[in-house]
Amino acid sequence: MKPEVVVLSRLGPPAVMDALEEAYELHRLWETEDREAALDAASSARGLVTTGSIGADAALMDALPALEMISINGVGLDAVDLQAAKARGIAVGYTPGVLTEGVADMAVALILAASRRLVEGDRFVRDGTWAEGEKLALGWSIRGKVVGFLGFGRIGREISRLLSVFDVRPLYHEPEAIEGVTADYRGDLVEMAQESDVLVICCAGGAATENLVNAGVLAALGSSGLLVNIARGSVVHEPDLVAALQAGHLGGAALDVFADEPRVPGDLYDMNNVILTPHIASATTETRMAMGQLVVENLAAYFSGAPLKTPAPMIGL
Repeated sequence: MKPEVVVLSRLGPPAVMDALEEAYELHRLWETEDREAALDAASSARGLVTTGSIGADAALMDALPALEMISINGVGLDAVDLQAAKARGIAVGYTPGVLTEGVADMAVALILAASRRLVEGDRFVRDGTWAEGEKLALGWSIRGKVVGFLGFGRIGREISRLLSVFDVRPLYHEPEAIEGVTADYRGDLVEMAQESDVLVICCAGGAATENLVNAGVLAALGSSGLLVNIARGSVVHEPDLVAALQAGHLGGAALDVFADEPRVPGDLYDMNNVILTPHIASATTETRMAMGQLVVENLAAYFSGAPLKTPAPMIGL
């Protein structure tokens, strides 16, 4: 008999869902309007598949009394109550590494799109402004600029590597300096923002980083600075961001994530110096296939009695 597994969101490409369907008896919670009834029907489920943004809280774990294993499609762990999982003896797997390149590519794309006014330029042509004889304001070059990284793990280092072809000078902020990296460390985030032309957020979400980028950091980044966020919306205090942009205290922003997705502060919609994308940094066929395969592999490992291929870090919980 196939193990029962609850799936909170459709995973793509289709081959991933096909693999899950073949190996498990699935409870597809995203297809039901009566979540409570669906969870009651899944009371004997031993596995749970979720995403980094949806997560899994203690209440969900309590609603699945037979739950033994959670497989996360993503690297963000802030939405998963790891302490609750550990207390209940629930194994947790996630998908590190396989989305590094895709997310890093997106960060570079956002930097180039913002600096060269690509989205604004597209609108400029489509709405007929160019045909009327108007000139689009000049963009700016990333070459030789200083890029500060809030978080310098796999993704931050890959972004820095990609940007090296533009001869940028990388700085990074972490709680402590990292041995063996060539970027310069800054222990003070405001100090790093003052030195940076671009500030890229690529740190983890959660309580430790909530609203870390606030009015003081944005003011330090300055009226010509660009904020790029491909991490978690919670890292940015969005009212401060809107205020800084409205007052001209920040040059621009390119945002793939938001504090209350899919809701986005309405004041951002009409700002030409802001690029908004719908949390798609890992949204390539190749990346999502690799993530989905790792979700399946972690489940398969658990149910075969083998160690998880990529267990979530539970040390210190």
